[in-house]
Amino acid sequence: MKSLLLATFRQALVEAHPYRLTLRALPKARPHLILAVGKGASWMLKAALDRYGEVPYHLTLPKGQDALGLRAVFAGHPLPDGESLRAAQEVLELLKGLSPKARVLALVSGGGSALWCLPLGISLEAKRALTEALLKSGACIREINAVRKHLSQVKGGRLLKATQARLHVLLLSDVPGDDPGVIASGPFHPDSSTYLEALAVLDRYGLAFPEARRVLEEGLRGRFPETLKPQDPALKRLSYRIVGRNLDLLKAAQGFLRRQGYRAVILSDRFGGEARALARFHAELVETLRAHGLPFKKPLFLLSGGEAQVQVRGKGRGGRNLEFLLALYAHLQAPLYALAADSDGLDGPSEAAGALLTPEVWNLGLDPRPFLEANDSYGFFEQAGTLLKTGPTGTNLNDFRLLFVD
Repeated sequence: MKSLLLATFRQALVEAHPYRLTLRALPKARPHLILAVGKGASWMLKAALDRYGEVPYHLTLPKGQDALGLRAVFAGHPLPDGESLRAAQEVLELLKGLSPKARVLALVSGGGSALWCLPLGISLEAKRALTEALLKSGACIREINAVRKHLSQVKGGRLLKATQARLHVLLLSDVPGDDPGVIASGPFHPDSSTYLEALAVLDRYGLAFPEARRVLEEGLRGRFPETLKPQDPALKRLSYRIVGRNLDLLKAAQGFLRRQGYRAVILSDRFGGEARALARFHAELVETLRAHGLPFKKPLFLLSGGEAQVQVRGKGRGGRNLEFLLALYAHLQAPLYALAADSDGLDGPSEAAGALLTPEVWNLGLDPRPFLEANDSYGFFEQAGTLLKTGPTGTNLNDFRLLFVD
């Protein structure tokens, strides 16, 4: 069963590969410029170059990712760095120099928020510190991006406003609900959030950051322009298509399992909230299935996706998928086979994509409580010997959870 869990995850990644998804969605017209950013950018760009031949391009990737022999700027992720600033500045200058007749193809995937970073009114160091605090606060991605957009010269549709060119954007979605304005903080898409909402996020999670607050308050008073809004005439120059999403990953896994003769049910592609609460929900569903055979017939696989959050209080290591799996272990009454992983191959600030639960983990008798208190889910699964390490996968289609109920 362990090998089947692993094979399912790997097959889902193959079937929902960004090269394949992008190639079938490319427009017929050859662009004058291609911009590519994010964890899936190298494969998306390769598909475009294979289709169109030599086209001027700008590629921005996270450090350590495979550029497939292409020229790239390698920038910081999840925290922006000097290369993030350089990449954003270069892209901004490229777009400003284009005529109204120019056609730009933008290939955007998750991770772009950190990779293109050009702060508005604050220093890069302040933006890094605030980003780190937001990521540890338990805020959801929409809340985090509402703040980042209003402290940026390129996010929240500002890149579209900066050019006269026509843009066609292809996106790999790593956000629940697949809102293009949230993916990579929507550099080309309208934003419904405001300076006031960004300030409310800081208040909600008790984040002081006076330098950021000053900019947001001055933006509220009109000193800084708002992000691109849905009624802006610049949107007439924008077309877009979401070429890959979390549901594609889950459906690929479901199809693979059905071909192996198993029943497989997709619960949702947009589960959010705190990882521990999400784990408790899954555990209660498993126990109901075990006890009553409801709401589905067993044996079966349960699939779910989306993006959970973790409120970091301890000093351990791990990410939202590892935390989910550890909390699932803590809530279950009996052993279970399960896998949880980030489709990009890196779960939070760790080198693991996720981990597996197997009956052997229960046999070890490890107490999950001290690991949960320390936010050290990585340490738990390292001791259990079931960490899943894939390295960067070259895609980013959000979280992948797979549970087998027998």
